[in-house]
Amino acid sequence: MKLSLVIPVYNEDESLAKLHAEICEVVTANGYDVEILFIDDGSKDDSWQVIGELAANDSRIRGLKFRRNFGKAAALDAGFQEATGDIIITMDADLQDDPQEIPRFLEQLEAGNDVVSGWKKVRHDPWHKVGPSRVFNWMVSKLTGVTLHDHNCGMKCYRGEIFKEVRLYGELHRFVPVLAAAHGWKVGEIVINHRARQFGHSKYGVRRFLKGFLDLTTVAFITGYGQRPQHLLGGIGLLFFALGFLGLFGLSSWWVLDRALGAEEPIELHKRAIFYYSIVSLLLGTQFVTVGLLAEMIRSAMAPQTKTYFVSQRVGASDEAS
Repeated sequence: MKLSLVIPVYNEDESLAKLHAEICEVVTANGYDVEILFIDDGSKDDSWQVIGELAANDSRIRGLKFRRNFGKAAALDAGFQEATGDIIITMDADLQDDPQEIPRFLEQLEAGNDVVSGWKKVRHDPWHKVGPSRVFNWMVSKLTGVTLHDHNCGMKCYRGEIFKEVRLYGELHRFVPVLAAAHGWKVGEIVINHRARQFGHSKYGVRRFLKGFLDLTTVAFITGYGQRPQHLLGGIGLLFFALGFLGLFGLSSWWVLDRALGAEEPIELHKRAIFYYSIVSLLLGTQFVTVGLLAEMIRSAMAPQTKTYFVSQRVGASDEAS
């Protein structure tokens, strides 16, 4: 079977030649039929020039250059759409992912998995990156039901058919195993060798984790209610309706009872806070049900997703203007 390596690149000109040499060593030793796709996500250094030089000397390399930085998810999605292999492996370009792990990923696919995620059990990253990452991984596992130790790991292996069903946008690249599991694909995990960074610096900071938590809510909704949004939104709406109805019903019963008993100071509804809370609750219920209906209509009429990236140049076996 053919193997596609999809490697997003952002300001990694110092590491690309060494990464290519390490990949070639593994490929030659195991006799793999391989293509290597470097996706330059708007690098500001000489990464694209290095990719061009590598492609000129190795026909297995193809490169795509984005017009600007569109993000890792867009780079991976472009690679997935370009890949022609039966199996796709993703890895980072900073040399922290070890190409020597490729055979072990393929063994896990042969064992029956459709997606295999790497687990950097021993990490060579600063504590302020490791700590929040572990909390994040725990939350993703609990909220999605896909239990992995390292959802953030960039080295993963997939059967190519998966990306006929799963498309990426925003920053959902770290959730591909979750999205694949929601489609019924079997997800596994292996411990991999994580190496210390040799060149450059990490592209991620606190903003990454804040965005990650927001993306997590998106994925939890998509995988849990993406095909039935009204079940969630409409359910919340009905809850608000029930609270509003009960509040107004209770006030109305109190008002009728006061009149029937001839109370000296019968209740005045507009002077009771619960009256306004009930009205607001009914309005919220209406809004949630309406939004749920709109979500159902959008889901039913939604056309295939359009690209979220734009390629300016190509190099390699299928050079084309784009």
